[in-house]
Amino acid sequence: MRVYRVTAAAGFACALLLVVNSARRAGFLAETALTHAIAPFAALTGLLAITGIYLLIRGTAGGLGLVGYVLNSAGLAGAFAIEYILHFVFPYLGGGTVSALLAGGTGRAFLVTSVALVLGVLTFSAAAIRSRAMPVAAVVLYAAGMIPGSLRNVMPLPVYLGGLVLAGVGVAWMAARLWSAEEDPVAVARPVRRGVTPTA
Repeated sequence: MRVYRVTAAAGFACALLLVVNSARRAGFLAETALTHAIAPFAALTGLLAITGIYLLIRGTAGGLGLVGYVLNSAGLAGAFAIEYILHFVFPYLGGGTVSALLAGGTGRAFLVTSVALVLGVLTFSAAAIRSRAMPVAAVVLYAAGMIPGSLRNVMPLPVYLGGLVLAGVGVAWMAARLWSAEEDPVAVARPVRRGVTPTA
């Protein structure tokens, strides 16, 4: 399998995990050892999917695309770390310890991660739309969903969960574009200068 197919598969997995996580938090799915264990991997598979999308758009996304990719990737990597802590560290600590951590440096690190993710999503989405390599509606769904999805501590739960579902739809749509993309990333990424007719 080539890079677009691999990252597209990661995008489909990310979309599924986002929906599963939303259904679990909303009470539509039971909280089991499996649903608990897989929850953090939505961010990790999303990071892989974003990498594939950037490889597809980088030739026409310019510096904005690179900045957006770096910020979005950093935010998703941080989100994976946060989800891992929430699911595999905090449950084994006392409530007072968790509150103290969130009131100090840990809470500030969580906030910085959320801000980086929001900025990355907005920048990367703007670059993806400008590149014309991704369906605009898919990118808009991703951005509209990830903004509340990045701000879980300040958003009402229904808005946060609805955002995750919207983001999942957007990611799946972009993953479908990746799956069908031309297999040669160099050819896809090579920009054609305006006013110049490409030669065979």
